[in-house]
Amino acid sequence: MRTIPVLGVALEALRRNVLRSALTSLGIIIGVAAVIVMMALGDGARQSITSRIQSLGTNVITVMAGSFSMGPAQMGSGALRTLTAADAEAILDEVPGVKAVSPGLNSRGQIVAPSGNWQTQIQGVGEALPEVREWTVDIGMFFEESAVTRADRVVVLGALVRDRLFGENTDPVGEVVRISNQPFRVIGVLSRKGQSAMGQDQDDAVFVPYTTVQKRIQGVQHVSNISVLLAPGATSSEVSAGISEVLRRRHGLGPAAEDDFMLRTPEEMATVLTQTTNTMTYLLASVAAVSLLVGGIGIMNIMLVSVTERTREIGLRRAVGARRRDVLGQFVIEAMALTLAGGLAGIALGVGGAWAVNRLLNWATVVSMPAVLISFSFAAVVGMVFGFFPARRAAGLNPVDALHYE
Repeated sequence: MRTIPVLGVALEALRRNVLRSALTSLGIIIGVAAVIVMMALGDGARQSITSRIQSLGTNVITVMAGSFSMGPAQMGSGALRTLTAADAEAILDEVPGVKAVSPGLNSRGQIVAPSGNWQTQIQGVGEALPEVREWTVDIGMFFEESAVTRADRVVVLGALVRDRLFGENTDPVGEVVRISNQPFRVIGVLSRKGQSAMGQDQDDAVFVPYTTVQKRIQGVQHVSNISVLLAPGATSSEVSAGISEVLRRRHGLGPAAEDDFMLRTPEEMATVLTQTTNTMTYLLASVAAVSLLVGGIGIMNIMLVSVTERTREIGLRRAVGARRRDVLGQFVIEAMALTLAGGLAGIALGVGGAWAVNRLLNWATVVSMPAVLISFSFAAVVGMVFGFFPARRAAGLNPVDALHYE
């Protein structure tokens, strides 16, 4: 018997039991859809993390104050006070591949305006912050170097703080707010930037000269971090090595001494976060793939029942000249048809499910072609593997015994 007639016989057998065929494919449908949705969630999370890291400013290295030990107690990052604004200037002047730097010193406090108040981050930064972080000013202007030199009491508001103090889409430039019971003049509002890679709302902050935080708010001389923008063509590894060399020399650290600072790059953050996301994605996809195996077992069970029900039919086909491979091919084709139909329906359901999750729950989802191909290919393999045993059993029936089967 040729391939086309065998295919026709197999499809006709499935058509005679449409409901049973549909229910048999249900396990495959759900399995494929689950795998696609889980991988779409993982890919969406990975893309979201990447975009949030990029929102910090591409090609940015963050230098943070280090930690120290007090007996058995570790004080944690930022405990040392050896990082200074002069270090930032040295990095800019002495390290090749550095385009701009912004010293930072953060605090937290209540911002009081005539129309309301709000507790938020008070970020002391340099005048180069918009360039370093690739952050545009929506209204007004950012402070200049002269304001940093004089430790002026000027403030640039994050979009969320502006909304809470003055209302959405208002222009607060020229208004006076109080920070640490001191008057600050609003000179600008930054554009919306959204959440950072660590989940913090970057718009929930105000920005003042770091010297103002040092002299008027905290009364210190150090800074807690330095943001370093790489020049085009510079690599983070080379610049990081240069920063380490300059800071170790300036801080008088010997060859055996540990660094009293820490360097963080977007690549490091992205690697850690995406590795975690990948682990969760593969775990969820593996759990979802179990339903594909369950669906394959269901196909095998139904095909075994079908072989039993059609024993006389198989005997008749063998008696009129059908070969073992014809019978084998017929039942394998039936199993594959059930699986492939379920796989296609599962792809449609998975894509629709990912879209629904994105719309209804506002979770980032990205349906990728590799995820679709992997789930469909896995379903095809499951169908072939679990369909082969019933087909082999059917092909092995003795024609005489099959014709006498009741």
